[in-house]
Amino acid sequence: MAAVAVAGAAGAISSFRVSPSTLFTSSTFNRTFKRLPFIIRASAPSPPPIDFNISFGVGTKDETLKKDPSPPLPTQLFIPWIVRGEDGKLTLQSTPPARILHALAESKTSSAASAKKKKKEPKKMEASGPPKHSKAARRFYNENFREPQRLSKVLASAGVASRRSSEELIFEGKVTVNGSVCKSPQTRVDLLKDTIYVNGNRLSKKLPPKLYFALNKPKGYICSSGDEPKSVMSLFDDYWKSWNRINPGLPKPRLFTVGRLDVATTGLIIVTNDGDFAQRMAHPSSKLSREYIATIEGSVNRRHLITISEGTLVEGIHCTPDSVELLPSQPDMTRNRLRIVVHEGRHHEVRELVKHAGLQLHSLKRVRLGGFRLPSDLGLGKHVELKQSDLKTLAGKILQNT
Repeated sequence: MAAVAVAGAAGAISSFRVSPSTLFTSSTFNRTFKRLPFIIRASAPSPPPIDFNISFGVGTKDETLKKDPSPPLPTQLFIPWIVRGEDGKLTLQSTPPARILHALAESKTSSAASAKKKKKEPKKMEASGPPKHSKAARRFYNENFREPQRLSKVLASAGVASRRSSEELIFEGKVTVNGSVCKSPQTRVDLLKDTIYVNGNRLSKKLPPKLYFALNKPKGYICSSGDEPKSVMSLFDDYWKSWNRINPGLPKPRLFTVGRLDVATTGLIIVTNDGDFAQRMAHPSSKLSREYIATIEGSVNRRHLITISEGTLVEGIHCTPDSVELLPSQPDMTRNRLRIVVHEGRHHEVRELVKHAGLQLHSLKRVRLGGFRLPSDLGLGKHVELKQSDLKTLAGKILQNT
């Protein structure tokens, strides 16, 4: 049977006469070879025999290359493409289908465009924190490249007094620089190179480190950096007792509060010796959010909440809270509580909002500044030193914009 099939195929091929352009589209070809498995191979006629002239005599290199045989003709390799036409029939063609050609062209174009884009785009540097330098590198920089600062700022940074009080000391002639009395707070000095005396006491060449604390202020204490017995600074007495033992040779920093809480308000307040940080935090342009819990005497209805949300005049400026919310009642608390969030931080702002709504305030507590919330385990009158991550949570956007 196989011999009969091969003979029939040979007879069909010998009687099949069409032009090369219609070889693979002829209906006769499809009917003849549709049921026969075969492999099509097309090749050029074999090249003529090549004569080799081999001699073993002595001759030059040019003479041996005179009769250079022509290279054999390459064999043409034909790859058929079986494509289903629009009529649903399978046909053979010598070129790939149009969709494959388009896909190859698009892939080449997209790869070339992406390669050009990568070349043009600069490499993005990974976000990282400030570079860390050794103590020797920082000391070398401070001794050789640090710019001089104003005398009043140097005194405040050294913990002598506040900047305003330092200016008063300078105006009174109680400050000398390199043996001469200086009465100009704007005088530029270098603490490492210049010799500075305040009230006859020489100023240390070392500046105290920057410190940041979160304090849970009790009721009845005032936000003052003076020597008053009810000042919030008196809550740090135990901390100063161990200062010289933990930090030998470093002067004691002068702490102050960032903003203020009135004497009857409790809760979170930041204490630091960084004047620039405190100024950026307390300035109204920072729009730092402040969350308070207001405990109310009596009932609270919807009208009260609407009145508070509409705002009121505080120090001649109309202040509107960011949000007002009546908290759910708790079994251990009989009074209603309001959560009020503001961003202006004006004097008695929350108290004025509650008073304008016709409510009587029982107590007021601040529980959040920016993104930093008062720790639940921090007792009244206690403080905790803030880490760098806490500062970013507290005022990350403010520090980035400066």
